[in-house]
Amino acid sequence: MQFADLLTRVSYLPPKDVEFLSRAHEAAASAHHDQNRLSGEKFIEHPLSVAAILAELQLDRDTLAAAILHDTVEDTHLTVQDLERSFGPTVGKLVAGVTKLDKISFRSQEQAQAENVRKMLVAMAEDVRVVLMKLADRLHNMRTVDFLPEARRKAMAQETLDIYGPLAHRLGMWTIKWELEDLSFAQLHPDEYADIVKRIARKRREREASVNDIKEILERELAAVGIRAETSGRPKHVYSIANKMALGKDFDEIYDLSAIRVLTDSIKDCYGALGIIHSLWKPIPGRFKDYIAMPKSNGYQSLHTTVVSQTGEPMEIQIRTHEMHRTAEWGVAAHWAYKEGVTREDKKMDQRFSWLRQLMEWQKEVLDAETFVDAVKVDVFRDEVFVFTPRGDVLALPSGATAVDFAYRIHTEVGHRCIGAKANSRMVPLDYQLQNGDILEILTSKAPHGPSRDWLSFVKTAGAAQKIRVWFKKERREENVAKGKEQLDKEFRRMQQRPLASLGDERVLELAHDFRFQELNDFFAAVGYGDVSPHAVLLKYIAATQPETPTPGEFPLIPLVPQFKPTGEVRVKGERGVLTQIARCCKPVPGDLITGYITRGKGISIHRTSCKNVTNVINQERRVDVEWDTGGRQLYPVAIKIEAWDRTGLLRDIATVIAENKINLTGADVQVYDDKTAVISTTVEISSLTQLSRLMERLETVKDVHTVAREGNLAAS
Repeated sequence: MQFADLLTRVSYLPPKDVEFLSRAHEAAASAHHDQNRLSGEKFIEHPLSVAAILAELQLDRDTLAAAILHDTVEDTHLTVQDLERSFGPTVGKLVAGVTKLDKISFRSQEQAQAENVRKMLVAMAEDVRVVLMKLADRLHNMRTVDFLPEARRKAMAQETLDIYGPLAHRLGMWTIKWELEDLSFAQLHPDEYADIVKRIARKRREREASVNDIKEILERELAAVGIRAETSGRPKHVYSIANKMALGKDFDEIYDLSAIRVLTDSIKDCYGALGIIHSLWKPIPGRFKDYIAMPKSNGYQSLHTTVVSQTGEPMEIQIRTHEMHRTAEWGVAAHWAYKEGVTREDKKMDQRFSWLRQLMEWQKEVLDAETFVDAVKVDVFRDEVFVFTPRGDVLALPSGATAVDFAYRIHTEVGHRCIGAKANSRMVPLDYQLQNGDILEILTSKAPHGPSRDWLSFVKTAGAAQKIRVWFKKERREENVAKGKEQLDKEFRRMQQRPLASLGDERVLELAHDFRFQELNDFFAAVGYGDVSPHAVLLKYIAATQPETPTPGEFPLIPLVPQFKPTGEVRVKGERGVLTQIARCCKPVPGDLITGYITRGKGISIHRTSCKNVTNVINQERRVDVEWDTGGRQLYPVAIKIEAWDRTGLLRDIATVIAENKINLTGADVQVYDDKTAVISTTVEISSLTQLSRLMERLETVKDVHTVAREGNLAAS
């Protein structure tokens, strides 16, 4: 790509803008003059190619200039300030926006990946041209990816499928989406790609003959009723064919292998053409979709129908206006006019970007980037369902969304006051998953109402979840404080077998400071509404009481000492190798505060410091200082007491949870009382306090289980 080639594509720009691009090219060529790509071509050919892709979208001069200059800040001596002085603040901002988007690697460090995706979406919210440049940049890189080593090729292809393809889809840019997906698929699965291409080519002649026959008949019949239309064959998308085959469809059963596109002058002619088509060929039931009346959230509009042709083969036909076709090909870029004197279709654009505004509203509330990205994958990069309000408005929500998600999409207050829902005039539960075409009515309470915490377990959209959490933060502060305190107390009782109060307010306040809270009630409230987990607090406490510094970045998996086995796992006054045994009465594990008691003939017995068998002994001189030795990684037994309502299958469900967590169950004793209460005493082999805490949390979720705690003989609190 040479600058002269680019000039042939920007004829829509006035001469002064072309001169502006010429200056940008001179600056970029000078900055990159000694740089080559791995293919051997001059580096400047890459930014010129990116600009050429954007020129096909007829974007403004600032976007094209920024595309030409987009690698200068990252790879040359030029700075953003230099670009702003020479080409204005808009070009500088666009180049800075692209430069800040570090390479996204969705198969490496998750936190870095998440931060990069968040950064890209924030930049996109500020100016969508940043992402249009990024998509064009990625498209040219994928076109020339063959010169990279295999590992880099596959990594780039995978991240393209993970992020850039779905993003192009969300922006309605089908032409770029299809090419990105096919290029990526060819790199990741070259044999499968080649096989599908061969199959398409093998039947090309007979399909082309069939398509030409249908086009000839269709053009003649449309002209006879006065409908002006252009007909053409639709290009085949290899990646979509591969996806359908992966779902179990045979190659010959895929309807859109043969496809015709009909472009008309008006919406009325679209429906007129549909009537002619259905009168000529029999439509296949269930294969008609009206995206004109119900546009996709990315702006896509078209009529889709599949008919049985004269050869007996299924043939998909798409009908749309010329303007709809431009939008379908280029998506948001087709309406994103920054040229002087041109205004946007504000209402349509606002609707098209409503999903992005919602993301930006709640992303400020989410401190954890990984949580943000998980939600984005659901809200943005997932299939949609289209549902109606009682007034006939159409809303698009991610597949799997529930009635509560719908309520919050209508309005925050509708969500907060939601008490029931009707789908197609029938009552449905609030966790009902919406289906395409549902007419949904939300029943609300007139009196002040509020969401249930249970809703957080089934809502699918990040917006709904964030609004529920915000409500609990604002409206139920006292409840959250009490709930958080209760959760922390429960965690310390079951894991340390001591109440939270035994730590003292000063020590709990120190823990609050570790989580950057200055006030105890703020800390408890954060635990109550889920911003801080009780287990994280326990680990902070344990880490601070460990005698040795943990490995940086990882809380050590501290080994547990087996009963009555002389080992070096406990240090007595700092010395290893002293004969020790774990006391049967309290069975301490690493993380517990421990003390030693000198026995007669059996070495030193290790107890928790709170065990009444050592706190109540008369001869305190026989107590010695001991500490955990964190040197090994072994599995040791821990006793857990589970209280539940008795039912058939209870023990099986408990054993299943233990097995799913890859923990060995070495013993279980069950007692059932007259009131149908079951007490199950189990012994499991674990490797750390963290693993034990997670197991106990999951056991509490088993149906009819109400209490899970470690067994032991403790002093009264």
